[in-house]
Amino acid sequence: MIAETLAGIALVKSAVDGIKSAIGTANDIGDIAGYIDNLFEGEKQVQQQRTKKSNVGMADQFGIKSVAQEMIDAKIAQEKMQEIATMVDMRFGHGTWKSIVTERAKRIQEAKEAAAQARREAQRAQDEMMENIKTTALISIVIGTAVGLLFLALAILPK
Repeated sequence: MIAETLAGIALVKSAVDGIKSAIGTANDIGDIAGYIDNLFEGEKQVQQQRTKKSNVGMADQFGIKSVAQEMIDAKIAQEKMQEIATMVDMRFGHGTWKSIVTERAKRIQEAKEAAAQARREAQRAQDEMMENIKTTALISIVIGTAVGLLFLALAILPK
């Protein structure tokens, strides 16, 4: 558990270091976009680790060291995010960071909606396929019964 938290906070710290080293010479936001992606991913991992409590013992889950580490890592991640927000706004103009965060949230929402739509489409296709199978089976039964009755009628009729 602590190793996963360290991975998240380490990613945040390395992203911040990368942004700090590149922001002075960056011609546009694209020059540091990879670091920003890593910053968001690291922050996400830290937040997920705070809320993830499965597969850990009670001592690990509620221990002071665990709780303190999670809280401190979350605070550090928030501080680093704020620090980078200020640096990006100072370098590329006020509101740049807010635009990045807004666009990211919009894209995440669009991806969630697209995934939900894909699931609905897959379910609809599966339902349609099952309906086609039922229809085919019913037609086959009716034809089979009709052919069987025809043979039966021909066998019963006197020659």
